[in-house]
Amino acid sequence: MSKPWLKHYPPEIPHTISIDNKAVHHYLQESASKYPKKKALYFLGKEMTFSELYEQSLQFANYLLQLGLKKGDRVSIMLPNCPQGVIGYYGTLMAGGIVVQTNPLYMERELEYQLKDSGAKFILCLDLLYPKVRKVKSVTELEHIIVTGIKDYLPFPKNLIYPFVQKKQHGIVVNVEHKGNNHQFSSIMKTTEAKPVNIEVSPSEDLALLQYTGGTTGFPKGVMLTHENLVSNANMCVSWMYKLKSGEEKVLGILPFFHVYGLTTVLNISVMQGNEMILLPKFDAETTLKTIQKKKPTLFPGAPTIYIALLNHPDITKYDLSSIDSCISGSAPLPVEVQEKFEKVTGGKLVEGYGLTETSPVTHANYLWEKRVLGSIGVPWPNTDAKIISPETGEEASIKEIGELVIKGPQVMKGYWNKPEETEAVLKDGWLLTGDLGYMDEEGYFYIVDRKKDMIIAGGYNIYPREIEEVLYENEKIQEAVVAGIPDPYRGETVKAYIVLKEGVTCTEEELDEFARKHLSAYKVPRVYEFRKELPKTAVGKILRRSLVEEEKEKLSKVN
Repeated sequence: MSKPWLKHYPPEIPHTISIDNKAVHHYLQESASKYPKKKALYFLGKEMTFSELYEQSLQFANYLLQLGLKKGDRVSIMLPNCPQGVIGYYGTLMAGGIVVQTNPLYMERELEYQLKDSGAKFILCLDLLYPKVRKVKSVTELEHIIVTGIKDYLPFPKNLIYPFVQKKQHGIVVNVEHKGNNHQFSSIMKTTEAKPVNIEVSPSEDLALLQYTGGTTGFPKGVMLTHENLVSNANMCVSWMYKLKSGEEKVLGILPFFHVYGLTTVLNISVMQGNEMILLPKFDAETTLKTIQKKKPTLFPGAPTIYIALLNHPDITKYDLSSIDSCISGSAPLPVEVQEKFEKVTGGKLVEGYGLTETSPVTHANYLWEKRVLGSIGVPWPNTDAKIISPETGEEASIKEIGELVIKGPQVMKGYWNKPEETEAVLKDGWLLTGDLGYMDEEGYFYIVDRKKDMIIAGGYNIYPREIEEVLYENEKIQEAVVAGIPDPYRGETVKAYIVLKEGVTCTEEELDEFARKHLSAYKVPRVYEFRKELPKTAVGKILRRSLVEEEKEKLSKVN
């Protein structure tokens, strides 16, 4: 196999790196030993050292074991970025559990599906989400609900004021008693001993994470990621960003930990390196700018929409962003003009990376401090092989020939949870078939030209058309519906629904929007609706989604 990218690897980055055979949570123990008094995280004024984080993670692990957690049991974590999410993650792994990261934006039907599919017995959730979790509990395998609130880790007097803010913003304040199958996180931290926990873990075999993804051909799938998968990818990232100084960096934690990109590039790497995480529970441009100026992060993993929003803030020039040294952008293609503008504003380096949930997630990136190729996703990371294969023959494609990108490396998933046939369809002799079409140039830089799958990436979120279509089909006025991603200058893509109404009925965009919002997370709700008399189809009646996308591209080209 041709690997031209190896010829220009900088001397500071080895082609092959040694990966310790350790479980993910062992790195927290190491950092707590090496940097006990150093700040592990900062959250809205609250600070926590590595020794405190380790101790509280042990407390959570012990409590799970007291509740009857057995090795391999799944624990759902349904939280924004906050200290409890970090404690819950490491505590679950210490106890031998498997973390199921759950999006806090999920509606009931989405939550029910994931909990059923994963078989999670425990969930750690935000107090505001408790009513939603309670409603689906009876139809899942959930046994215990552990509830926490943002106020639990706010400093005085913010912790006293927050319930009033919560009441004003959300209209409710949820109080859950610590009894029966309901548990208060704050009570756990007050009453549980931080005894050492020694659950034997095989990093290459035992799962650390079930990270849900999906596709246009079915419901979301649980990607099985082992301890070795996650540790390998974090080590690769540290190797790639070789100028980072262990124990000295500050990492801006905007990317959500319920997405494996944020989990690896912020959480796992920070704990592994003994760096401070500056956590924000949600993205807001002004809050982010203020936080950068005040806390001076050096590393800023993000997504294009985040960088775009900051650049478009009217007061960006009033803030000092010069602390930022390096950023890796993922989740969606990074526009060249955004890269250049952000580097000019911060003085740091911003490069594009590529990856999949199935690869923990990063496989490629441009060099931060060496030659970069604009428009490219860069070159494969250490220990990672990649090639382009012909979709027709399966043979390796020639230089600049478009084919399917396939990847091999220690970060590649073990498979899909309880889906052996779908696993077999994408894992071939150790190679992962990405479903993305692209090519490689003479120097080994890779380019993505199209998506073989119909997945929509809008604002960094993965959105699956079939899921939205199934909701739309529940509307009695709709005869046919198809959803596609159309170009959007801000979100990368946006969701558009093409609708054929039943004969004799009328319906407005506003009605459909209201209907969709009752069943879907806000980022999945179609932004555009188009009513048609008929939809393009094949001879056997299959709706031609791609032809609709091509129509949109043609319209856009005429406008431009």
